[in-house]
Amino acid sequence: MNALRDRIGRINARVRPGAGGFFAWWSRALAAWLPVRWRAALGLGRDRLLLSQEPDALTLRLQTVDGMQGPVLRDVGRLPAGEDLGIDADPLAVVLAPAIVDLPRWLVMPAAAGLRRRMTLPAAAAERLRDVVSFEIDRQTPFTAQTAAFDARILDRRAADGQLEVELVVVPLTSIQPRLDALGGIASTLAGVDLSDGSGAPIGVNLLPPAQRRHRADPFATWHWVFGAVALIALGAGLWQVLDNRRAAADAFETDVNARSAQARTAAMRRQRLVDAVDGQTFLDQSRNGRPSAIEVLDELTRRLPDTTYLEKVAIENDRLTLIGLSSEASSLVGRLEGSRLWRAPALTGALQPDPRSGRDRFTLTAELAVNAPQVQNRQEPARAAAAE
Repeated sequence: MNALRDRIGRINARVRPGAGGFFAWWSRALAAWLPVRWRAALGLGRDRLLLSQEPDALTLRLQTVDGMQGPVLRDVGRLPAGEDLGIDADPLAVVLAPAIVDLPRWLVMPAAAGLRRRMTLPAAAAERLRDVVSFEIDRQTPFTAQTAAFDARILDRRAADGQLEVELVVVPLTSIQPRLDALGGIASTLAGVDLSDGSGAPIGVNLLPPAQRRHRADPFATWHWVFGAVALIALGAGLWQVLDNRRAAADAFETDVNARSAQARTAAMRRQRLVDAVDGQTFLDQSRNGRPSAIEVLDELTRRLPDTTYLEKVAIENDRLTLIGLSSEASSLVGRLEGSRLWRAPALTGALQPDPRSGRDRFTLTAELAVNAPQVQNRQEPARAAAAE
């Protein structure tokens, strides 16, 4: 467990804080799984060509990063010290294979040419480490930032307080400039200057001032922009298509809702008409059942009126019964009609008038029919019954 924690700590020390540092580390880790040729074609390789100056020759070595094994150094060749390294010439382009001639070129200074100092800095210094250590050069070394080339690297990050263990590397300009001049035209092609760790391997700093570093142009940069533009256009077209599909679906849904709403309104109107018709029919049936029929009234009159009575007119208007006729017992007709269940309050209207031809009295008699009021029922019950039918 301790070994695993130490390994994670070393990884965290190499990864800068923030999203940019994490993605840079993540992309390097993914690129390590790709073949070397693929990494070179995609611009993800970290291979570089190392130049080491010796008294009698210029040694060329290839540094490759192969999977999880870390950097691997391999000798490529040597240029004799007497080789013409003119300012306008690039002799490496003639002697190197095309596969490595375009790799970043780094000059490796001897370990004795520089000073290395360890120091502790706050975690916030990781974002601008070079600017921070520039103020420490005159206190940590006998040089100043104007008279020396310098760089720094993060060795560790403390888990307790988050502070950084940093190594400051300083090489005087009087040691670097003669070596750059001795390279001739190759000096203008350098991507950086590193310091040897004593065994010939670079420690991983760049002592070359940023203004003098050669940045390798990405040959696929134009295609990257083209592919990015195509991707953005495709994304915009896809989003527009999705939006258009959603709008079409919303319009279709609205049309369907409107059609179903119209059907619902029609069904509601028909239902209301059915309810009104059922209620009206029920009211008529109850009204008809609650009042005596004309046959019942005539039958009752026939049984109650004496034989000496002759009716000229029998009228039933709404709830009013009117009798007009001749009778020799007209004054007793009211008493004969009282007590019937079919009408109530019989009474003579006006005075009795004698009829000289028949010798009887003409009378007009009225009464109110006995009508039972229809019961008011719930309007929903007839509708349910009609719907069930």
